[in-house]
Amino acid sequence: MSLAWKVSVTVVLFAICAAGAVILIVALLGTPPVVDYTAGASGGPVNVNLQAVGAFGSGNHPDWVSYLVETPQGQWVHTTVFQVPAHTRINFTIYNYDSGSPLRNQQLGQVTGTFGDVATLDGKPFKVINSNAGNGVAHTFSIPELGVSVPLYGNSGNANLCGAAPCTTSSPHKIVRFSITSPGPGSYRWQCFVPCGLGWLFGNGGPMGTLGYMGGFMQVVA
Repeated sequence: MSLAWKVSVTVVLFAICAAGAVILIVALLGTPPVVDYTAGASGGPVNVNLQAVGAFGSGNHPDWVSYLVETPQGQWVHTTVFQVPAHTRINFTIYNYDSGSPLRNQQLGQVTGTFGDVATLDGKPFKVINSNAGNGVAHTFSIPELGVSVPLYGNSGNANLCGAAPCTTSSPHKIVRFSITSPGPGSYRWQCFVPCGLGWLFGNGGPMGTLGYMGGFMQVVA
């Protein structure tokens, strides 16, 4: 058996083992539930509500930052997977309950991919957030494949912030709204690009790489 053949066999076996490990992990951990916004769409705009919290407050990772999704019935669910109809106006409302800080990459302070490349912060339109001023940026909601990225202005770190999800509007928060047109059918990855995994190298571990916390999928169906 030649060296090249041995290397090829080793690479294939490693790939099989890696794939098996991923399947096992997914099977053991499960996947977050899907919030379905398609049932009552009827061809009109779809409203998707999210909240970003500084600490989930329970479960295996109570101190992890996280997103939640609100069902059409008004229940907050610990998931980052939601389903919307294709070629439809999607109106996002994100309630941010976390504090902010200066961005490592100021480009992430810009609004892109939304209608007019504009979002509103507590009702006031904006196209960019200067994260070096005020409370900075807490997180982003970004769908790289669609060129969508919206920064979430942070709350004051000195405020009495919500420490357990789901948070209510009685806690200090900022409301960011924007709209996009959903693309054709597919599964589109979205995530936060502000490193907020405290205790991991460069802040990119833990919740940053875990489905159901700071990243998820927008499932688009026909």
